[in-house]
Amino acid sequence: MDVGDRVDVVVAAGARLAEGPVWDARSGRLVWFDVLAKRIFLTDVRTGTSDVIEVPLHVGAVVPRATGGFVAALQDGFWVVGLGPPYPMTRIPEARPELRFNDGKCDAAGRFWAGTMAYDESPAAGALYRLDADARATRVLDGLTISNGLAWSVDGRTMYFIDTPTQRIDAFSFTPSTGEIGDRRPLVHISPEIGAPDGMTIDAEGGLWVALWGGAAVHRYLHGRLDRVIKLPVTQPTSCTFGGENLDELFVTSASEGLSAGERSAQPLAGAVFRLRPGVRGMTPATFFGA
Repeated sequence: MDVGDRVDVVVAAGARLAEGPVWDARSGRLVWFDVLAKRIFLTDVRTGTSDVIEVPLHVGAVVPRATGGFVAALQDGFWVVGLGPPYPMTRIPEARPELRFNDGKCDAAGRFWAGTMAYDESPAAGALYRLDADARATRVLDGLTISNGLAWSVDGRTMYFIDTPTQRIDAFSFTPSTGEIGDRRPLVHISPEIGAPDGMTIDAEGGLWVALWGGAAVHRYLHGRLDRVIKLPVTQPTSCTFGGENLDELFVTSASEGLSAGERSAQPLAGAVFRLRPGVRGMTPATFFGA
C-alpha cells in the first residue's frame, strides 16, 4: 500500500508500541515487536505475513543469534527466544518491576547492547548494558532516563547513542576489540518542537537516520548536520533499520499508544510498519555471537 512520498506500508499492524526493527539476513525477514503486547514478529516484507513469538515479559530489543534463534532483552534481562519456549540467558541484578528494557542492538563484534528506562520515565532510573559472548552483562552507563537509539560508525570506532529527554545524539569513542566506550560528547541537538529522538540506524555513507517521536518523520544527519527529512503519515515513529536483499530499504516502526480517539481517527496507520527507499544502503546487520 502506497501512502505517497516514497513511503509504503509493510504491515498495517495497529500496534500499541511497535519497536526495534532488525533485518534477519538468515531468513530475509524483518524482525520487530510490540513492546506492550509481548509479541515478536518475523515478517516477510514481500507479503506482509508474519510468524509470531510470544514472550512472557515486555520486550525491549531483539537481535539474531549466531547459534540459532534470537536474543531478546525482556523486562528482567536477556532471554533466548525462537527455539522452543523462551528461556533466560542472563538476568540483570538491577531488574525491578518499575523498569523495562527499551532499545538495543549488536555491535560489529557481536556484543548486544541494550538499555533500560522506568515505566513512568523517572529521570536517571535507567542504564545501558553490554551483553558479551560469555553471556555476562555489564552495566556501562548509569543515570539514563529513556535509553534509546544506538549505532556505530562505518569504521567502528565511534558509538552513537540517544537518551531521549536530552534531545541529543551523543558520540562516544569506541574500542572494537573490547567494547569499551569513552569521551562522550554531543553530536546533534534536536529541537523539542520537531519531535523527540527515538530509535536510530546508520547507512553505509555514515548518515544517521533517527525516528522522531511526535515529529511524524525520520531525519538523516550527516556529519552532525540535518541532511534529509522524510515525512510519515503517523506522528509517533519509533525506530528504523535498513533491510531488504540489497539493504537499500529503510523500515520504520510506529506506535498508537497514547493517541486520543481523534488522533487515532486521523492516523489510521498508527502502529504500522513502513518501508522507505531513500537511495542509500545500510550496513550489514550484526548478529549476537555468544552463548
